[in-house]
Amino acid sequence: MNYKHKKLTMLNEKELDLPKVKKELNRISAEIIVLINKYRLDAVSPLEVTQIARQKITDKTDYIRFLELSLEGRIYGDYGDAFRKIEEKTIKNEV
Repeated sequence: MNYKHKKLTMLNEKELDLPKVKKELNRISAEIIVLINKYRLDAVSPLEVTQIARQKITDKTDYIRFLELSLEGRIYGDYGDAFRKIEEKTIKNEV
């Protein structure tokens, strides 16, 4: 399986909204799943993921991309959580 890294940049502050964050999370998930399958990353716990990836990902570029995707996923996940909390507060205040 040939895997080519996509040269994408993260959204800027003006582009951030919940639908775009969800779209980015889906893109990140799809790309990281390719790496997980390619290297058969079989971590049982999220705490093992980096260690397993370090051991099994033999291509330096793939390893760096794996770390980038992990970080981007965390950042977008935090934004998504913040957006959801704002929406919940807004809904509660409207009731």
